[in-house]
Amino acid sequence: MARIPDAFIDDLLARTDIVEVVGSRVPLKRQGREYSARCPFHDERSPSFTVSPTKQFYHCFGCGAHGTAISFLMNYDRLEFLDAVEELAKRAGMEVPRDTRQRNESGESRELYAAVDAAAKFFQQQLRSSTKARAYLERRGVDAENQARFGIGYAPEGWEGLKSALGTDERRLALLEKVGLFSRNDAGRVYDKFRDRVMFPIHDRRGRVIAFGGRVLEKDDGPKYLNSPETPLFHKGRELYGLWQVRQAHSKIPRLVVVEGYMDVVALFQYGVNTAVATLGTATTPDHAELLFRNAADVYFCFDGDRAGRGAAWKALESVLPRMRDGRQAFFLFLPEGEDPDTIVRKEGAAGFDARLAQAMPLSEFFYNELSKDVNLAGMEGKARLAERAKPLLAGIPDGAFRDLMLQRLTELTGVGRREEATPPARPTPSMRPGRGGAPAPKRSLVRTAIALLLQKPALAEAIEPPYLFGALRQPGIPLLVELVQLAKDRPGITTGAVLEHFAGREEEAALQKLALQAFPGDEAGWRAEIVDALAQLDRQVRAQRVEELQARIREAGSASLSEAEKTELRDLLTAK
Repeated sequence: MARIPDAFIDDLLARTDIVEVVGSRVPLKRQGREYSARCPFHDERSPSFTVSPTKQFYHCFGCGAHGTAISFLMNYDRLEFLDAVEELAKRAGMEVPRDTRQRNESGESRELYAAVDAAAKFFQQQLRSSTKARAYLERRGVDAENQARFGIGYAPEGWEGLKSALGTDERRLALLEKVGLFSRNDAGRVYDKFRDRVMFPIHDRRGRVIAFGGRVLEKDDGPKYLNSPETPLFHKGRELYGLWQVRQAHSKIPRLVVVEGYMDVVALFQYGVNTAVATLGTATTPDHAELLFRNAADVYFCFDGDRAGRGAAWKALESVLPRMRDGRQAFFLFLPEGEDPDTIVRKEGAAGFDARLAQAMPLSEFFYNELSKDVNLAGMEGKARLAERAKPLLAGIPDGAFRDLMLQRLTELTGVGRREEATPPARPTPSMRPGRGGAPAPKRSLVRTAIALLLQKPALAEAIEPPYLFGALRQPGIPLLVELVQLAKDRPGITTGAVLEHFAGREEEAALQKLALQAFPGDEAGWRAEIVDALAQLDRQVRAQRVEELQARIREAGSASLSEAEKTELRDLLTAK
């Protein structure tokens, strides 16, 4: 897929008034320099959603939703990135680069989508003529309406049913093989990958069929489920079965229930639980986690209660934990032995299944229960073991109330952290006052101050001339500062919102978003002087760092360990000091 040039995106965002875009969909009220509203992405009584016309981004202090005009359209209108870009470009009277559009909409990609769609239609036709496949679905309680909703079909017996029907020429055969519908033996013979299986089409976020899952009709007839391989259209770690159907059923998705199999999703829909999705033969990935929370603030993971189920649940937790921004919730439901969502909903109905969900274990409880399984919390050694297990995982949680509460719980269980809590808080700095939204000012640091100023006004990078001596400083945040300076220089006119968009999905995103919300006193001239002064101080720290390095070598190995050039460098550095 072609990538839209950064310069085009920057120009597009510069010509787009985010207040107009958001205000056409959400009632906004002016408050000082910003606009506020009740957040469209979660239920709230008092407004915590703000839109900044100067920084060109939105942020919700309640659920953490944030981004540019592009991401707002993606989340509010549920558009793909390219669709959102094209809508904004149309509003701004701009043309998306032709080669980008063509490469996204035509060529081999279009042919591949057409090939998969043709296969889906073929399987649906075969279902209508297969008595045993229809009998199987009837036995499982899947009615005609639900079959149509999911596009369920049937792959006939034999080795070349699909091939004979669709592979009319070499080009078509090659396309069908590329999208994973054929297999090839050692002798080079090409044959149908799916045979005598109920077929479940997998849809992407636009509703296009991109792959299939096939289920056997008889228990002893090969693996229970057979999935399409990875193809140019299908990456199983990024897709969720049933999400397209859930989106069609809800204007606003109240929750998502993650189950393990295709039939679980279909059965839950059949009985009125129309918020179920499934991973595609793989553990829950970070991409899955982000996709889940983009669509619903509450996510329930439903697994078997055996060892394998708990293992899958823990893998899901590891993917979810770094994405637990405030306002998001994750729960874990473990089913009795021998049961799955399909059997439970048939026995107990939607009300019974909902009752079980209401008793699901919160992520926090599951987290500490699992880590404490073989730990004796009555002794210091056990408490230390739990703390060492938990701390690396907790460190990945975004800043916010949930992280604070998880750390508080660790302190309650182990005592670790009490000393840190007794340390008096640092006084806020004048240049890092809280913004209108009430975000607390972080502890002053030269690096943090420089980053926050660049987020306030990316054009300040014009005052920073290479070489960037501070880049050699061994301090947290230095690589990020260098990247920010270079980004602003490479993309003149870039807005705060576009900078945040550049870091979307990266571990630095949450911290940058928090800093971007800070309101600085003064004007651009004052900010320019402040960042120049901060970087000058960092440069002096670099020189001090180098002096310490050279002097440490002398202490360890004597002055002979330094070259003549290094001795001269040390004298010059000491003189400069």
